[in-house]
Amino acid sequence: MCSIMGYTSADISLSRLEGAFAATKSRGPDGSRSLPLPSGALLFHRLAIMGPEPAGMQPFTAPDGSAVVCNGELYGFRKLKRELEGRGYAFASGSDCELLLPLWRERGVKMFGELDAEFALVLYDGPSDSFLAARDPLGIRPLYYGYSPSGHILFASEPRSLLGLTGKIMPFPPGHYFQNGRFVCYRDMAKAEQICGDSLETVCANIREKLIAGVEKRLEADVPVGFLLSGGLDSSLVCAIAARALGRPVETYAVGMSAGAIDLKYARQAAAYIGSHHHEIYITEQDVLDTLDELIYTLGTYDITTIRASMGMYLLCRAIRRQSSIRVLLTGEISDELFGYKYTDFAPSPEAFQAESEKRIREIHMYDVLRADRCISANSMEARVPFGDLDFVRYVMSVDPAKKINVYGKGKYLLRRAFEGDYLPPSILQREKAAFSDAVGHSLADGLKAYAERRYGEDWKAAAGKYGCHAMPFTKESLLYREIFEKYYPGQAEMVAGFWMPNREWEGCDVDDPSARVLSNYGASGE
Repeated sequence: MCSIMGYTSADISLSRLEGAFAATKSRGPDGSRSLPLPSGALLFHRLAIMGPEPAGMQPFTAPDGSAVVCNGELYGFRKLKRELEGRGYAFASGSDCELLLPLWRERGVKMFGELDAEFALVLYDGPSDSFLAARDPLGIRPLYYGYSPSGHILFASEPRSLLGLTGKIMPFPPGHYFQNGRFVCYRDMAKAEQICGDSLETVCANIREKLIAGVEKRLEADVPVGFLLSGGLDSSLVCAIAARALGRPVETYAVGMSAGAIDLKYARQAAAYIGSHHHEIYITEQDVLDTLDELIYTLGTYDITTIRASMGMYLLCRAIRRQSSIRVLLTGEISDELFGYKYTDFAPSPEAFQAESEKRIREIHMYDVLRADRCISANSMEARVPFGDLDFVRYVMSVDPAKKINVYGKGKYLLRRAFEGDYLPPSILQREKAAFSDAVGHSLADGLKAYAERRYGEDWKAAAGKYGCHAMPFTKESLLYREIFEKYYPGQAEMVAGFWMPNREWEGCDVDDPSARVLSNYGASGE
């Protein structure tokens, strides 16, 4: 990951911007650079992944005075680079992001909808002395914004870089660009342009082909690549596809509260089957409690699901950073939003399933995608999310929801059927989804709830009522997280849409805990 920042006026000193921007140095430990501009500034912390030579340092500039900072990966950029060279452009580095200014000159804002990329950028157009910003269609790369007291907009990779510079901090909407004072949607990944009528066999064949392509394009890097392996279906598929594509053992990593944790058991099976170099990291209940404040500050959220699921991932990534040379990690996020959670088994109709999937895809940048980004980037590595491949997401969202809804007696049936064969053993391919914090170890979530019980008395609801303006805490655990969040991000709760919970309007989903463990259909998922 890298970190970017841009301000669209010269009324805040560069030194003050740099002081705020220093909060995200862990995203880009390989170098920092600030560029003052006639009407603002661009700032950059670098994590060198593609084209790690000094010439790949940002901001990139052009002879006409334009400049850009970008946290992103442009897939297939080498072909695009050759096309631009054929039009007379010259490049000084192997960085994919060096293509952005030439693309801007050639295509303008049309380029955002044409990129096969994960990106967040701020661009200064020299000839017009104006700024624009844009974010990828799923929000895999983070970007936030706020307005200074003088009314000028600021952009930054994380909200902590905007604290003290702006009143209200909000996430930059995915699939939008900002230009001339307004946000413009250039691509809505959640809404299918039309529902495709492909047969079941064709759907599964396309899912297989497109996910393989999504994994393969994310293997290219000029630094070592590793894989997070929970032993669940999604991460195991990513690892299996990568191992086959590379033709050599890959480095896989798993985390658990003890050697007998559910995820560790299944991760070992998956790792043995695909022949990876497998590593296990153990954490304790005390590690969890000791890390809670640090984690919530890093995440910038109070959401229960995100915090529980992030704890093991954050501590695992810390260990990977300390023990290895890995700088890129592939993960399994965004599969659930496409193919279904345990709670979407209760969807009353295919149309309801599709609507829920659309909602989750639009909001994913505030939850699971945020979790992957922060846990990995805080430890100076880059996250890549194959299930978020734009072609893959576009296709799955267009599949008839009557085929996606669970009428098969097995969740994520289409994905499982797509990879029947020898990619994974049946014990992994057919494994039911377990709640992340349960799989790492039941004591992770249970310990956090017990800690909240000890901290608050019978009058906890009065304390929770202080936050009634938005996403009021509804349990002692949620109050604990909200109070820690408010300590670091006072008054910024609207950065998060609310609590990631099952759809309470559906029968069987009116629960007070986000864990799938409380649902009647959880069954053997946690075994």
